Amino acid sequence: MSIPDSHRASREPAAARIFALIRDRILSASLPPGEQMISAQQIAREMGVSRTVVKNALDQLAAEGYLQPGPRSSLLVAAGAVLRTPPAQEIASAPPGKFVPFRFDLIDFRPGVPDLSRFPVRLWQRISGEVWRQMTPLDLSYSQPEGRAELRREITRYLTAFRGVRCQPEQILITSGSTQALSIVSRVLLRRTRPACISEDPGSAESRQIIAAMGGRIVPVPADEKGLVTDELPQRARPSFIHVTPSHQFPLGGTMPVQRRVQLLGYAQRHSAFIVEEDCDGDFRYDSPPVSAIQGLIPSRVIYIGTFSMTLFPSLRVGFIVVPPPLIEEMRNAKRRADFHTAALEQLVLARLIKDGYFARHLAAMSKNYRQTRTLLLDALHRHFGGEARILGTASGLHVCVRFPGIRFTPTLLNRIDLAGVGVYPVEDHAIRKGRWEDTLILGFGMLDDRRINTGIAILKRCLPAS
Repeated sequence: MSIPDSHRASREPAAARIFALIRDRILSASLPPGEQMISAQQIAREMGVSRTVVKNALDQLAAEGYLQPGPRSSLLVAAGAVLRTPPAQEIASAPPGKFVPFRFDLIDFRPGVPDLSRFPVRLWQRISGEVWRQMTPLDLSYSQPEGRAELRREITRYLTAFRGVRCQPEQILITSGSTQALSIVSRVLLRRTRPACISEDPGSAESRQIIAAMGGRIVPVPADEKGLVTDELPQRARPSFIHVTPSHQFPLGGTMPVQRRVQLLGYAQRHSAFIVEEDCDGDFRYDSPPVSAIQGLIPSRVIYIGTFSMTLFPSLRVGFIVVPPPLIEEMRNAKRRADFHTAALEQLVLARLIKDGYFARHLAAMSKNYRQTRTLLLDALHRHFGGEARILGTASGLHVCVRFPGIRFTPTLLNRIDLAGVGVYPVEDHAIRKGRWEDTLILGFGMLDDRRINTGIAILKRCLPAS
């Protein structure tokens, strides 16, 4: 058996080199089934290694089924080990996904990104260290799918005190962000006989994609400055659920008034449907305390989804579902099948952050900061556009919408703005029925300061065609 020079020069351990060489020849039929292997002593002499090294390689080949015992202590090539491989193909690089993170190479008005420069990293590090010192071996093992009891208890207290949610810790299911939360809810609610789901239009395109991936058939209902237009709810539909963002409608930014909430709840009851209330940035409100959740009106009919991605930082990947009691077991089983449980360490740190009051203080500080930044953005829009722009959704959240009557944000115009160094995001990308929001942009302000806001709006003004 000749030994290629490449195998002689390899830095791989000798036994592994011999194993790979013989294995590859068996797989390619260079050593045909039934052929007797040459002696370990001869292989050792050709490879320049000890007989023990060769024996270890041959033992491994026998253990994996490539070789089998033959007469007089010999080894034979086993049958059934020839692998017919297809011709080698050039590997093309995978195209990038559609998701584009916050871009620091331009003035990026991306919505849904908090001011990460203000996150109290040292506080998080200190609490993490304290949690680690208190961890037991049991804490390092698998956890329950519903999440750590410590965090579920603190979330319950917070939601009850500040968001008007009515629940017990047993109803909280910890998830890996709101994305997984919506996936789990959709998987459980979308029955084969009731695949329809009512969605706001415009509404989050990503949320619709998640629902559709779970088998949902999207039924669009218009949204305006006050959220879902409940007068437009289809009376003959049989939806499994209605997906809404009532505290801060995405993308238009409106808050649903109580009259529409009552209408929505009545509709859900008549159609035996659930309301899935997603609340990602409703904690940040600038003209009043955060509005109460719909869930607090009829807890048995509403599934509430929240996340810490915008209140703390997106890479934390901790969200939660407030589950009506009849669905608790089914939701927990769905979470178990998805990924068993969310990482426990982050849950324990977050529980301490909430329990000790740091979370509430951080929210208060960030709300003050975002209120100032929002004012800077509104001032810049008024200064550069005056009455030419109509601003929507300024009461809460981390973005506003701006209508520019007479302007169509076509791909060509958006590319021109991007090349000028500004990132803006059209509402039309989130519309199901196209053509109604071509003049409207989403402008996020969470990660921007005064200078970049003023510069960005000035560049946007120069890029738009004259009215």
